[in-house]
Amino acid sequence: MAHMKRCDHPDPVTEPKHRIRALHTDSTITVYQAYSPEIALAAARDGRFPEVWQRDRMTWIKPSFLWMMYRCGWGGKEGQEHVLAVEITREGFEWALRHACLSYYEHGLHTDRSTWRRQLRRAPARVQWDPERDLHLQPLAHRSLQLGLTGEAARLYADEWIVSITDVTPLARMIHTHVQGAELDIAHQLLPDERPYPVSDEALAHLHR
Repeated sequence: MAHMKRCDHPDPVTEPKHRIRALHTDSTITVYQAYSPEIALAAARDGRFPEVWQRDRMTWIKPSFLWMMYRCGWGGKEGQEHVLAVEITREGFEWALRHACLSYYEHGLHTDRSTWRRQLRRAPARVQWDPERDLHLQPLAHRSLQLGLTGEAARLYADEWIVSITDVTPLARMIHTHVQGAELDIAHQLLPDERPYPVSDEALAHLHR
């Protein structure tokens, strides 16, 4: 998996509302998902999702570690006890962005609601922008990407894009322990190094306003 080090806090004054921030290398990007032990332990062991992982259902991947912590309650929610860091190819990730549709209607971006609904039904990926979270999992002003994959995109994700799968539940618990102990500087140092992802303007142009 890509290297982890200190993740500098974005400047709330200059940080754009919509930006993909992620742990990434020249060829890969790391996204997060949380699963039950049945799926997660097998995935981390084998480097691919087991047969019980359903390729015909929509799956949501999240480049933001702290948004994943908010979603799974630091790995405390039922069915989300294990947090996986899934390193995938940037080529695959950007294919999903190019073929994605916003999960909600946006006036001025879409011609009309009917056109948006048709695009959404056809799209193998959908984009949702959710408030980024701080170490206390409170919402921030800027937003982070959540990318839903279905149909062709879900199959490509599971079978072709994955480079590695790492169970980062111990890291999540360690960071949470430091947060609970008000040791925020230590917790901050342990966060993944999420930097602005250099996605092309063309890839993002149809995904937000």
